[in-house]
Amino acid sequence: AFGYGGVDAFVAKIEPNCGNGILGPGEECDDGNLLNGDCCSSTCHFEAAGTVCRPAANVCEVAATCTRHGKLLDLLVHMETRTVTLMFAFYTGDASGQNMVTLCTDAICQDIVARTPVAPRQWFIESNLSGDKKATALSFMNTRGRKVMAEVTVPRALVESVLHTTPERVCDYWRLSFIAGVQSGSIGVTGHFANGIAAMFLACGQDVACVSEAAVGVNRFELTASGDLYCGVDLPNLISGTVGGGTRLPTAVECLRLLDCEGPGKAAKFAEICAAVVLGGELSIAGALAAGQFARAHQNLGRPPEG
Repeated sequence: AFGYGGVDAFVAKIEPNCGNGILGPGEECDDGNLLNGDCCSSTCHFEAAGTVCRPAANVCEVAATCTRHGKLLDLLVHMETRTVTLMFAFYTGDASGQNMVTLCTDAICQDIVARTPVAPRQWFIESNLSGDKKATALSFMNTRGRKVMAEVTVPRALVESVLHTTPERVCDYWRLSFIAGVQSGSIGVTGHFANGIAAMFLACGQDVACVSEAAVGVNRFELTASGDLYCGVDLPNLISGTVGGGTRLPTAVECLRLLDCEGPGKAAKFAEICAAVVLGGELSIAGALAAGQFARAHQNLGRPPEG
């Protein structure tokens, strides 16, 4: 928890406890034991690439050769008339993991096709059922990236002096906008999650195309019993990482380093920062709209001065 200028916010922290089966800070994996030789080492870090964790147990398994960051967690089957779709769930550590998951899934599918007694007529590595890079309702059912929430209670005095409005008027605007969002068929209801997430993704080497799904979420404004303003944001599908992919680009490395989010063990912190940025953006836009300053701000700040 932290406080500044009378504004308090809460972020839940989980103390690391290697071997308890719960992924904690500083852990790349936690399989519920302190044994080596099963992909996850006794110190809760992935074992070296090429380590064979177990032999193939049946026709549905490929020998579990560890990648540096990933591990297969589950396999779901979806059937529709003559079509069967397999959905693979991976743990990707501190990487966002799209490329890793594609390569691992392809290897598993190749093995299944080679060994199945009933060969498919044809198959494709991507079924379009994953929701990858698309705004879908799957974001609220199955988290593909990281689920992260942020919340803050802003004292009435700060709402009035900084946002130039009242908690009641902000809540009135939020109820109106939420109902309108439902009527429009919006998947999730937000002010502008996409703006903050796009800025963070561009600066920090993330896959910008994933903004389309990462920006799906819900905001919430409430009047507290003491008359202050509560604001919360829920991002159920934040596709982000601090290793691999674009995070290795020079400018991305600099930005991640400035945030103390460079490299392994930092992905959870980076996700929290993204949520805080989104939270600030939702407060700002709701305050501007409630105060009647939204259009004037664009007029004064979004256009070059005349002359």
